[in-house]
Amino acid sequence: MGAWGGLRALSIGVRAELVAGLERGFRQQFSTQEQTPQICVVGSGPAGFYTAQHLLKHHPRAHVDIYEKQLVPFGLVRFGVAPDHPEVKNVINTFTRTAHSDRCAFHGNVVVGRDVTVQELRDAYHAVVLSYGAEDHRGLEIPGEELPGVLSARAFVGWYNGLPENRKLAPDLSCDTAVVLGQGNVALDVARILLMPPEYLEKTDITEAALGALRQSQVKTVWIVGRRGPLQVAFTIKELREMIQLPGTRPILDPVDFLGLQDRIKEAPRPRKRLMELLLRAAVEKPGVAEAARRAPAPRAWGLRFLRSPQRVLPSPDGRRVAGIRLAVTRLEGVGEATRAVPTGDVEDLPCGLVLSSIGYKSCPIDPSVPFDPKLGVIPNMEGRVVDVPGLYCSGWVKRGPTGVITTTMTDSFVTGQILLQDLKAGLLPSGPRPGYAAIKALLGSRGVWPVSFSDWEKLDAEEVSRGQGAGKPREKLLDPQEMLRLLGR
Repeated sequence: MGAWGGLRALSIGVRAELVAGLERGFRQQFSTQEQTPQICVVGSGPAGFYTAQHLLKHHPRAHVDIYEKQLVPFGLVRFGVAPDHPEVKNVINTFTRTAHSDRCAFHGNVVVGRDVTVQELRDAYHAVVLSYGAEDHRGLEIPGEELPGVLSARAFVGWYNGLPENRKLAPDLSCDTAVVLGQGNVALDVARILLMPPEYLEKTDITEAALGALRQSQVKTVWIVGRRGPLQVAFTIKELREMIQLPGTRPILDPVDFLGLQDRIKEAPRPRKRLMELLLRAAVEKPGVAEAARRAPAPRAWGLRFLRSPQRVLPSPDGRRVAGIRLAVTRLEGVGEATRAVPTGDVEDLPCGLVLSSIGYKSCPIDPSVPFDPKLGVIPNMEGRVVDVPGLYCSGWVKRGPTGVITTTMTDSFVTGQILLQDLKAGLLPSGPRPGYAAIKALLGSRGVWPVSFSDWEKLDAEEVSRGQGAGKPREKLLDPQEMLRLLGR
């Protein structure tokens, strides 16, 4: 994603060491200070909550307000994590403890950049941290991508996870074959959800509408397409293992794609080596008796296609929907991280009725007053300090680009929090009291905006849990913001 300062290139271990080092020198320094720093965080996903957690832990007087455009908190933990991965969502318990602090407040249903400007927040608080993540997807930028049947994986994930803006997506699953463009974890998530027997999803928090559509789905084959080779796949071993073991499915892997791979992975880092060894076994080795017996009757299949880059979405004869995708055959040039896919001039057409684009998320500019790099899709920053805007910070994907897992975001957010505290101690932030939420509340009231508190969210949470109990689900997510506001008496 490029680098706005040296920290982006540091490993998680090195970052964690840096945070620990900074903390050792910071632990006692604020205890005698009279001032109550008023800090606000924009975005209530992992980056926002981890930043707030760090600030509250390491400054005994700091007050943190978290602003969120949705009516509900937790960002991608709620709307991005696959429904069959409930263990990943346990981090919500940690975030809830942070929200329950008497020095923390959640204000949902507030769109920063529309309902209140970043400058207004900067005027009301000693510091502002932008942690609003990557809210959009990268477009394919090829002919035909506007056809019905071509969707972003981000929207598809939002649909089955109950993101209000995607609740009316209604993907057409009446086709036999779907193509997922991209070979990261999100690509494997959507392929797995498309192929998983619906009964395995019945006890998850997947939305009722999505479960109903998947029960009627005719999709039998999913191709997961990447422009580079097996060595460059971006998914992790856990997600690959889940695909290989997915009930009712069999993998379609061409051994030719893996020729010579055994020699090339000898020097690879251990996680990459283990991933490649699993992929090789699945592609090249004959399955054992039990595995062969499991695969034989499998009604559904998935496959990986390498060295293929989308060139054009092919329309049906009437031009009303997708009928296939034209792929440019590529070859690799360069070595290591610099390896890139170059078209060979050959193409092939792959028939399908559904195309899901999973080539990456991207952040968007939030406010004209905030610098933004549209090419990298990040806010230019040095270790979380927004370039040329004192008192403004960023953390998470809008800081470093949409990469990494929740642990990566945690470490990154702790670094931003620590840098902010360092600036506070050095006297680089405004001195004297700031009104904080009192000023913003008055502004929002004058503009007819009704913020949602964390206790309001807990009422909605209880309603969701209650609705899910009848079906044996952990919850049935509320999808309509207007219904949520009605339930809160607004």
